[in-house]
Amino acid sequence: MATNGNPSHPRSDRHHPQTLSMLDFKGAAYATSAKAIKAELDNLKTQAGADKKFKTEMDGFYLLFTRFLDDRAKGSKLNWDKIQSPSKDQIVPYKNIPKGGPEDLAKLAVLKLNGGLGTTMGCVGPKSAIEVRDGMTFLDVSVRQIEYLNKTYGVDVPFILMNSFNTDDETKRIVRKYETHKVTIHTFDQSKYPRIKKETFLPVPRTPDAPIDQWYPPGHGDLYESIYNSGLLDELLSQGKEYLFVSNVDNLGATVDLNILHHMIEKDSEFIMEVTDKTKADIKGGTLIDYNGQIRLLEIAQVPDEHVEDFKSIKKFHIFNTNNLWINLKAVKKIMEEDNMDLEIIVNNKTTDNGEKVIQLETAVGAGIKHFKNAHGVNVPRSRFLPVKSTSDLFLVTSNLYSLVHGQLSMNPKRMFNTVPLVKLGDEFKKVNNFLNRFKTIPHILELDHLTVTGDVTFGADVELRGTVIIVANHGERIDIPPGSILENKVVTGNLRILDH
Repeated sequence: MATNGNPSHPRSDRHHPQTLSMLDFKGAAYATSAKAIKAELDNLKTQAGADKKFKTEMDGFYLLFTRFLDDRAKGSKLNWDKIQSPSKDQIVPYKNIPKGGPEDLAKLAVLKLNGGLGTTMGCVGPKSAIEVRDGMTFLDVSVRQIEYLNKTYGVDVPFILMNSFNTDDETKRIVRKYETHKVTIHTFDQSKYPRIKKETFLPVPRTPDAPIDQWYPPGHGDLYESIYNSGLLDELLSQGKEYLFVSNVDNLGATVDLNILHHMIEKDSEFIMEVTDKTKADIKGGTLIDYNGQIRLLEIAQVPDEHVEDFKSIKKFHIFNTNNLWINLKAVKKIMEEDNMDLEIIVNNKTTDNGEKVIQLETAVGAGIKHFKNAHGVNVPRSRFLPVKSTSDLFLVTSNLYSLVHGQLSMNPKRMFNTVPLVKLGDEFKKVNNFLNRFKTIPHILELDHLTVTGDVTFGADVELRGTVIIVANHGERIDIPPGSILENKVVTGNLRILDH
């Protein structure tokens, strides 16, 4: 019988000639791909002439692409057996953090990730321009928050927007209306990378001015590269700004928290991620793990297929990333100048309008946590995570469940439970215009637990929903909920028409 180190041993794959030849083949193939794409990118750079930003972006993309090839060649995946739940030191309960004061605000800047369009909700242009409450857009609400903060404490916390090429022009036009507000606003554009053909690994665009749908913004993990390359990082540091609070522009719960800022400074932490307890609605959200004694972000895209259900388990991974992040700017500069911010690559498969299969290589900003000293999570109340990803979310934030004061949403104290109702609105409500047309006024929902609506349904004014309410209009049917109706633990089906007189 052959010994374990013998090439003839069936389990010694590391030395097996067949495996070696396969690795050699893959390695040669990926080396060829790297060479081919470099030639294509060099050609694009030559065509771009003096466009320094474009050349920097193509160099950045080449580094990302070669890391992607290297991952594929090595078959590198997380070893699931090494994944542990974070320790008590790695996740700190918010209630254990001492109170902070306004004296720390002089060192703070606030950044909103503003790269997304409102297409999912049927809107054209930046998602941040969608009206969400009292006639105010996401941007209006965010600017109002910072303006109130600066006015209340006599500080100058700058407000920053990281745009994508999809949102940059329109956002710059919109922010002009805030010129009279007491807020310093900066914008910068994140990178523009070429989509890659799935079959050949070659870039789709052949010229720098190729149609916009041949390019993509590479995820919010590009923040580090883009804020550094834009010169804004150095500008902020020169103004004495040391800490950056980052969040998604559509998270209406992401307000400046003096306690977390003070905790960060007191603990000399270079990176804090706000996490909150998972519910069944959050099973796909990224989570923090301990991997070989180091805290890391684990996204569902990194999870092997056979462990996806484990990942979704609320018992094993009971918290998820809100994408509210507190980052030390001096540390960002040091890392960008000394190390490569090798964030885990997320491969996003897409199909173009003409049916071509392409891939987009993206990264997540939270994945940077592994590069920073004393990095950890803070388990915050659910109220700090109020995203508006759909009209079902919009239904909640425009209802009497919340009030808006100085740009900050607060849950109505009259609600008996501190939980948010589960709301599922059907396809007829998916687009914002359709959603608005189906409600004379948003129903009162202080006592609502669960709402499901499907089909052709409209609501009159001053409707009240309590407990569990299910309204189903089957194909060819229509249901008009009369004004002033009170529905409590009801299932409504069939036809119900209210005729105008």
